[in-house]
Amino acid sequence: MMNSKLFSPYTIKDVTLKNRIVMSPMCMYSSHTEDGKVCDWHLTHYISRAVGQVGLIMIEATAVTRQGQISPQDLGIWEDEHIDGLKQLVDGMKMYGSKTAIQLAHAGRKSTHEGEIIAPSAVPFNESSKVPKEMSLGDISDTIEAFKRGARRSKEAGFDIIEIHGAHGYLINEFLSPLSNKREDQYGGSRENRFRFLGEIIDNVKTVWDGPLFVRISADEYHEEGNNMDDFIYYSKEMKKLGVDLIDCSSGGVIPVGINPYPGYQVKYAETLRKEAEIATGAVGLITTGVQAEEILQNERADLIFVARELLRDPYWPRTAAKELNVNIEGAKQYNAAW
Repeated sequence: MMNSKLFSPYTIKDVTLKNRIVMSPMCMYSSHTEDGKVCDWHLTHYISRAVGQVGLIMIEATAVTRQGQISPQDLGIWEDEHIDGLKQLVDGMKMYGSKTAIQLAHAGRKSTHEGEIIAPSAVPFNESSKVPKEMSLGDISDTIEAFKRGARRSKEAGFDIIEIHGAHGYLINEFLSPLSNKREDQYGGSRENRFRFLGEIIDNVKTVWDGPLFVRISADEYHEEGNNMDDFIYYSKEMKKLGVDLIDCSSGGVIPVGINPYPGYQVKYAETLRKEAEIATGAVGLITTGVQAEEILQNERADLIFVARELLRDPYWPRTAAKELNVNIEGAKQYNAAW
């Protein structure tokens, strides 16, 4: 039996994960009443991965305003009525030993909301997209407050960890990127100004949340005029100063561009930021085997492994990875005869 890092505990503040496997947030488009509430599908989907022994389950992008939904079927946290369903979901996942996280999000110009949508600048995502309204300072203030309220509700629902969604071309990413942020006030221009919106969200969230705080970023915009690695090192250092505990390193989404994915294609971003910004990182991006995940951790390229599609295919992927690594892990007692 090998001394596996993938199946070793990991502690962030006062939260200890039983292993380094994180279920990456993936939209389920399943709130069919368009009210953003948890439904039976969410309970079945997420709790199955807890039974499967995932260390940290992060639920999908959860909108801090109705206008901020990517689709009308996304989960929401814009009103107190969302708390009960989220708490039921959290309690179910914790019953099987998983820690829980929520990704707070606002879609910005990529929202498919029927009414007005907002962005840092009145620049649509592509030719077929709606032109967003350029946010006023009042809109910016209101949205920062919405993230703060989402964090307070997340705490009331019992989540262990909050992740702020600053990636994939959604609102925060739109402020960070010079490709989508054409503002000439204190929220645009220099990278210091482009970071301001995210910085103020972090500051406000931390007034109501003292648990572990992650931020997901798109660490490559796949465009020569977009942010480069020096910018992301700067952003990551600033986030560390503000008390962010881990950077979840994804890429792309801010503009329409073809990406050539390959196994582990985003791990280099986690590795670089971990070293250069001296902050914990999560690696994501076609990580599909236990051996691949173990290599990333043993070579200190990241601290946590975010698994997405492989956990859609196999809710019990931790067992699959453990078997591959010759590690014994306990499953739910109901499955003892088979595990």
